Amino acid sequence: MSIKKLLIWVGRPVYRLIKWPIEKTSKLVKKKVRRKKIKKTRRKIKKVKIKWSESWSYLCLTILMLCLSFGGWKFYKEILLDLPNVNQIYYPPRLSTKILDREGKLLYKFYQKEDRSWISIDKIPESLVWATIAIEDKDFYKHHGLSFKGIANAVWYNLKKDKGDRLRGGSTITQQLVKNVFFAKEKEVKRKIKEAILTLILEKKLTKNEILERYFNQVPYGGETYGVQEASWKYFNKNVWEINTAEAAFLAGLPAAPSSYSPFGDYPYFAYLRQKHVIEEMYKAGFIAEEVMMGLLEQEVEIIPEVKSIRAPHFVFWIKSKLEEKYGFRNFDRQGLTITTSLDAEVQQMAERVVAEEVKKVAGLRISNGAVVVVGVKEGEVLAMVGSKDYFATDIDGKVNVTIRLRQPGSSIKPINYLLSLQKGKTLLSTIDDSPVSYQVPGQKPYSPQNYNGKYMGKVSLRTALASSLNVPSVRLLSENGVGNMIDLGEKMGITSWQKRSRFGLALALGAGEVKMVEMAEAYSVFANMGKRIEVNPIMKIENYLGEIVFTKWTEKKIVVEPEYAFLINNVLSDDRARAPIFGRNSLLKIEGKTVAVKTGTTNNLKDNWCIGWTPSYLVAVWVGNNDSSPMSWVASGISGATPIWNRVMGEMLVTKADEKWPIPEKIIEKNVCGRNEYFVKGTEKSVRCLPKPTPTTSEPVGTN
Repeated sequence: MSIKKLLIWVGRPVYRLIKWPIEKTSKLVKKKVRRKKIKKTRRKIKKVKIKWSESWSYLCLTILMLCLSFGGWKFYKEILLDLPNVNQIYYPPRLSTKILDREGKLLYKFYQKEDRSWISIDKIPESLVWATIAIEDKDFYKHHGLSFKGIANAVWYNLKKDKGDRLRGGSTITQQLVKNVFFAKEKEVKRKIKEAILTLILEKKLTKNEILERYFNQVPYGGETYGVQEASWKYFNKNVWEINTAEAAFLAGLPAAPSSYSPFGDYPYFAYLRQKHVIEEMYKAGFIAEEVMMGLLEQEVEIIPEVKSIRAPHFVFWIKSKLEEKYGFRNFDRQGLTITTSLDAEVQQMAERVVAEEVKKVAGLRISNGAVVVVGVKEGEVLAMVGSKDYFATDIDGKVNVTIRLRQPGSSIKPINYLLSLQKGKTLLSTIDDSPVSYQVPGQKPYSPQNYNGKYMGKVSLRTALASSLNVPSVRLLSENGVGNMIDLGEKMGITSWQKRSRFGLALALGAGEVKMVEMAEAYSVFANMGKRIEVNPIMKIENYLGEIVFTKWTEKKIVVEPEYAFLINNVLSDDRARAPIFGRNSLLKIEGKTVAVKTGTTNNLKDNWCIGWTPSYLVAVWVGNNDSSPMSWVASGISGATPIWNRVMGEMLVTKADEKWPIPEKIIEKNVCGRNEYFVKGTEKSVRCLPKPTPTTSEPVGTN
């Protein structure tokens, strides 16, 4: 096939697609020589010329169409095929998650690189809207996404500007929105083409107000701050709907160059020059009158930067872990959640102060740290959580939250064991032998528990044994009750840490089984609530970024202990006279004029010291010790270690409250037996035998009181 024929064969289909060349060429092809007298040779020459002319037309058209086809293919591949999904505009950007106290005050914000809070257009002041339109896109309500007038003005300005002046862009507000949402990091020419296409599409899909709302929530305002709400907090320490017109002009000037116009940068006066320029542009656009402009130019804008800090840090990060582990919020630090918690800021500050002051006082007892949990028992609300004396102290590993770490509770665990004995039919006047005893454990040395003060009182009542925190009677009771039964009861009340039961023996009666403070708080709230278990849950409400409530706390109150037995335990542990033989009268375990049940605990190895006390409304749990588990001084006890902290915190909680007493359940009777009045579960009072006065014997002092 000749080149000529090849060109004709290739070009003819393309040629037929274009109307004008076909019509033009068809006339040429159909043209016949009207003069019949022309010689045959001349007709042949003309015919050849005509065909060669047609070939050149085909060639040019082929090249043109190939170029157009290639360009179209490249446009499709590089632009249209690579165009982002426009529906992405409906997806929320990265949003900060806020942890609030019970009054709605900010405790801390979690975010991934971009500190942003979504706010609806109706909460954005009109002054900020008009200021932004004046400086960024005066024809915003006139164009359909692209402003050729704006582009022309920008080109003209850039041509005549002085050397060193900033270049002016011609992008509309819609284009800026598209750039921030879809092309934050792209800077190629093809990005501008994509941007223009998406801009036109968005103008069809969204109203002008919807575009503005997304713009005000997307664009950067300096550093990690995105969106007008967080910008208002960053520069003025208030909500955006609270700013005035001068402040609105200040914010409107930032997105064009947040770093250059930052009041915190090297040239802070640039920010104020920019603000004045915005005000002048508002006047030129007809948005404000001249007298208003003059007043705004004279008005000073005071920058009140937001102080970014964390309040109640141990509590905040505990909330974070609960959101992730219990409620399944993954990447919650970009979801724009607002979590309202039960934390009481005043109680938290008081508890932090008391822990720091009291731990300092007992430094000589080799105590370096302390922790507190305060719970509103009626709803299971955590009012305060102090995980260490100082979150930022590196010498004690202060970031460790002791309230959620496993520690041995010492004698503070004894009420569960005594509760079990009462449920099995014993009374507060039932006798128990407080004398030396040894238990043979296969494969181990004999287990021989001793009392804290090294003394033995012989036959004692359960009331005296529990109130005075005697070790030997507690072990004797557990040997009768069964270790497994005590674990079962503890789990019913809220203790979840006693896994692998084979690890535990009779020493569980003296606190050998590690627990968490928050577990102990939940378990002993059962006593405070007269047998009802209420989950300790600090999260009261969760809202999404649109302000819709996605979780509200629901308090389930489940009866796990009969109220008559809870009453008996409360009565014993609030009996100052019953604990006098060990702790003395009017010790720090007593809150003057208030009915408070309280239990202390110190481990045998002197590594942990506890004090837990409760009323019908509040529970305060305190721990002191050392994070590295090094032992305290032997003189550290429930009275000298944790109790002073407990006394001050509980005293502060009750100072303005009337005394609350637990109501006497129907199944409880009071009867005078053996010369004293005592409470009994109906039907158990007949089993009591009177005791002779105990005679103490002496041994060496040990732990767990």
